[in-house]
Amino acid sequence: MAVNSPLPIASELKPVAGVEIGFAEAGIKKPNRKDVLVMKLAPGATVAGVFTLNRFCAAPVQIAKAHLAAAKTSGKPITALLVNTGNANAGTGELGLSLANETCAALASQLGCEASQILPFSTGVILEPLPAAKVIAGLPQAVAGLKADNWFNAAEAIMTTDTQPKAGSRTVTIGGHSVTMTGISKGAGMIKPNMATMLGYLALDAKVAQPVLDELVRHAANHSFNCITIDGDTSTNDSFMLIATGAGSLEVSSVDQPEYAALRDAVTDLSLFLAQAIIRDGEGATKFMSIVVEEGGSVEECRKIAYSIGHSPLVKTAFFASDPNLGRILAAIGYAGVDDLDVSKLNLYLDDVWVAKNGGRNPDYKEEDGQRVMKQSEITVRVKLARGAATATVYTCDLSHDYVSINADYRS
Repeated sequence: MAVNSPLPIASELKPVAGVEIGFAEAGIKKPNRKDVLVMKLAPGATVAGVFTLNRFCAAPVQIAKAHLAAAKTSGKPITALLVNTGNANAGTGELGLSLANETCAALASQLGCEASQILPFSTGVILEPLPAAKVIAGLPQAVAGLKADNWFNAAEAIMTTDTQPKAGSRTVTIGGHSVTMTGISKGAGMIKPNMATMLGYLALDAKVAQPVLDELVRHAANHSFNCITIDGDTSTNDSFMLIATGAGSLEVSSVDQPEYAALRDAVTDLSLFLAQAIIRDGEGATKFMSIVVEEGGSVEECRKIAYSIGHSPLVKTAFFASDPNLGRILAAIGYAGVDDLDVSKLNLYLDDVWVAKNGGRNPDYKEEDGQRVMKQSEITVRVKLARGAATATVYTCDLSHDYVSINADYRS
């Protein structure tokens, strides 16, 4: 059960003009589950994305990056996104590329476009060939069911070990123009950002120039999906796609427009919601934790320390047990790689409880106060470095017995 994350309500997920969604049950890994997703885009849509930096990046990631680059120079825009769950098509070499290309060609044939206008995405088990025949067999059902009001089904169709779909919508007014945006994400394990940490798709009905959208997707990812970690593992398939359909009245052609900042903030807000939903649904998670590092010399060193805390199995298991063994946090700060850190000036807080003062145990700290905070389902760990004005926040969860069980049994 996700931590303080209610199930999305289908009727509250707003259609985005210029996007049609269809799904199929293709039996890729298990029968009777949604596992193929098609998102068809309006002709005037622009698309931007960020992808995993894992050197073993999956075949669909390689192809999607190539097709995006080709769309910018060929004048032939992206027509559709094709997603499958149940198989990652990663670590599959030339065969994996060939199979992913087959699925792109099959969908292109049904939509009357070229294979290079399809962006493929996969998620699931690594090192197993994609059952392309099953994906292709499911395409007629997905295409026949294309409709705008299908976001809840889309969120379900990309799940793997997720316990619930992740989706959200916003409607904002920018410069007198109404903008509707809806997004979905998936992820529960193998989560550590080296861009986006999962699969995520966010569509909005504004018209956004390609260079602006490229900048916008990077900003949104860096302030949302690049601020989360469950287990420190960077997946081979991570992708976050931003789609501007151009069907609305707002037009943004430059980052210097005042409307850009408002749009950027709205997109980032929804992206952060979707990113935090991943942490709340972390495999076996019982607690949602915000790691806030303040008074740093740079954002980079603040993030180093925040991730060091958020990745530590000793810290995460202590939080699962509500055991205020908080020296583990100090140890994680110490090995984070900030070599000139003066620990004698450091202060550590759990919510309102001042734990460590000037590098040592706060004389007024009582362990029962720490335990009180650690029993909560939502906890903020705050570290003050006393070396500058920079700050960074990372979101993570605890590490429970169930995490081991889920991953031990993942392929069965």
